[in-house]
Amino acid sequence: MRNVGAYVVLVLAVLMSPSIMCAQTASQSGPIKHEGIPPICQGAGRFNCAQPPVKGQAVDTEPTTDAWGRTARRREAAKDSKPGPAPRHDISGIWRVTGVDEFGFNGPGIFGAGAMPSDGWPDHEPPYTKEGLEAYHSHRPVWGIDAVAPAQTNDPVKACDPQGFPRDDLHGFGTTQILQTATQVVMLYGGGYKDWRVIWTDGRALPKDPDPTWTGYSTGKWVDDTTFVVETNGTDDRTWLDNAGRPHTDEMRVEERFHRVDQDTLELTVIINDPKYYTKPWAGLDKQPFKLQPADSSIGEGRCVPSEMALYDSLISKPANPEK
Repeated sequence: MRNVGAYVVLVLAVLMSPSIMCAQTASQSGPIKHEGIPPICQGAGRFNCAQPPVKGQAVDTEPTTDAWGRTARRREAAKDSKPGPAPRHDISGIWRVTGVDEFGFNGPGIFGAGAMPSDGWPDHEPPYTKEGLEAYHSHRPVWGIDAVAPAQTNDPVKACDPQGFPRDDLHGFGTTQILQTATQVVMLYGGGYKDWRVIWTDGRALPKDPDPTWTGYSTGKWVDDTTFVVETNGTDDRTWLDNAGRPHTDEMRVEERFHRVDQDTLELTVIINDPKYYTKPWAGLDKQPFKLQPADSSIGEGRCVPSEMALYDSLISKPANPEK
């Protein structure tokens, strides 16, 4: 039962956390600046959003111990020191999301793509085509402006389907390890849905008629000394784009831009391009910052186990939210 208990905690954190907070971690580029509490947080029956952080409050603290029960080494830097320059053609390392919005939530994805959260602001609605909007309305997410009770969701991950790509980037992307070889960049995702993918850097082209897979087919290249650009196609359209249930087709193309700002900082931008479901490309993440972690850091395990999910449903989800 120890594993079941741990999994219940995981599901609660991912699907129905008791400390629900309304947030986005990267603002969409443009002149619009939102003031006040997002619409999703207002009115009876809405989410209980966190209050803005108090001045001087530590909102981006690191865990004191890792999965081994060890305290990871921290770099002791002088108070006024600055990070060193970004190394050339290198994004390897263990990276942890940072950047806290005005409501104190840290990390992309609970209410949908960080730069386009499903929070009720009109400009945070993706530019759907008619078909795209119909596909979106067929989804019943647990989070976002159109959320349903957990027992009523048709989120594929509830059945332990893989999150897939780009949802691995747009939901639960808290800590990742990036490995580089002469021909590949490998992403090892942590969080609640542990996953991995290979980005080929040997000059090959994307497949022209790919057999769709959960994470698609990815190729990458350096466009300058510190910017690595990845193109992905061939993703399985059974997956959702993000936690808010945004849809995609198997013709979608995704561009990721990894920019190494300095030794300690990485920024990630994710652009969705799917003409069948969206009238124009849109940013799921917009220069989302990540901080380099000590080399002895470890990433905890998160797995979706059907038997434990069924037990969670029988004990918690269905009794609390019976289907009508």
